Amino acid sequence: MNSRERCLAAIRGEEVDRVPVFPLLMAFAADHMGVSYREFATNGAALAEAQLFVYERFRPDALTVASDTARLPADLGGDIAYPENHPPFVRSPILRDPAELKSLRRPDPIRKGSRMADRLLALETLRKAVGDECLVLGWLNMPFAEACLACGLENFLLLLSDDPQGAHEILGFMQVCVIDYGLAQLDTGAEMLGLGDSAASLLSPSLYREFVLPYERQVCDAFHDAGTLTKLHICGNTTALLPDMIASGADLFNVDHLVDFDHAHDVYSQAGVCFKGNLDPVADFMDITPGECRFRCVQLLEKTGTPRYMLSAGCEIPVGVADEVFDAFCEAPRTSEPDSPYPITA
Repeated sequence: MNSRERCLAAIRGEEVDRVPVFPLLMAFAADHMGVSYREFATNGAALAEAQLFVYERFRPDALTVASDTARLPADLGGDIAYPENHPPFVRSPILRDPAELKSLRRPDPIRKGSRMADRLLALETLRKAVGDECLVLGWLNMPFAEACLACGLENFLLLLSDDPQGAHEILGFMQVCVIDYGLAQLDTGAEMLGLGDSAASLLSPSLYREFVLPYERQVCDAFHDAGTLTKLHICGNTTALLPDMIASGADLFNVDHLVDFDHAHDVYSQAGVCFKGNLDPVADFMDITPGECRFRCVQLLEKTGTPRYMLSAGCEIPVGVADEVFDAFCEAPRTSEPDSPYPITA
């Protein structure tokens, strides 16, 4: 069973030879490749090469062409900053009022020179390099996340109460753009799409159900109709949102370290869906020994008891994690304790 087959089987709830390892690698990949973050985020070939580099070195079971959240905002005409060693970001709001929607045009994801097209280049390059050996995911944001980026987080959150109809108009526009972008990634070779919606963790369940869930569901439905799988990634403490997140229809759910693992396990297992997580990207990877990291991985592996699980950190693996520690993480599902090269006492 290769990595791609292993991941797909876990999502379907079928028997796997071992638990898949599915980290989110961005700055970690750029650092290992020896390129600046600006180069990683603005050069699709460099992004693909960095992902391939860490794949060859550590052999995770899935790779994602994620780098930053400013792709669609850039192609909507936003003013984007490109720091040398940090992810690009939106300098100022693109929309200050729903009435300004009429000035925006639906961008073409394949337009030459666009930031969305650059991600398509990374996706195509990486998929050709790994073939069917490893699961390669595209990446984009859900409509709520894109609305927060376009309007500014605080401004859009205020809009939810001050002008809910205007908020829905913005979300509807973003949904069309997101679906366009995702379908372009599918045409480029993505077998699965990672869908980020981190700002949604700031909402109550009732607000989530009103302003987030309908759009997540329609996005997932559109991609399912196109024949692909989806992964919902919401950072933060989503404990109160887990049942509603499941209603989005996504096929795989990322669980942040701020969520109690046992609770998430119970919710997702009862729903019969696959989830991944939820090691702390700092406490479980930084300034600890390989043996300590492996021990924390084994603790999660022993709790699962379901084929619908993938070992992962709650979010991105940070720069500075020692290779030996990341090796221990990747190897944890592959080795039994007596034969492990990373004993608990290391």
